Amino acid sequence: MAVTLPKAGDVVHLTRAASVQFINPIMFRVIRVLDWVTYDHWVWLDGYQLDRKGDAVARRTVFVQREGLRIMRSGSTPSS
Repeated sequence: MAVTLPKAGDVVHLTRAASVQFINPIMFRVIRVLDWVTYDHWVWLDGYQLDRKGDAVARRTVFVQREGLRIMRSGSTPSS
């Protein structure tokens, strides 16, 4: 099954399905998907942890399973 990777601006809900480190789920705004070598089906994301209001509270780089990512809101796409 193909999993769509997030793109810059997407807001992703990270739970234990993404990684055991997220026993307390967080919302995460993606800056970029890093092209670092990793295990199959895992990916490094660079971005910001968001608070309940959607404001960035910490910049983080997280290692997550692709299948566990839940894209909650897509980032804006440039108009042509």
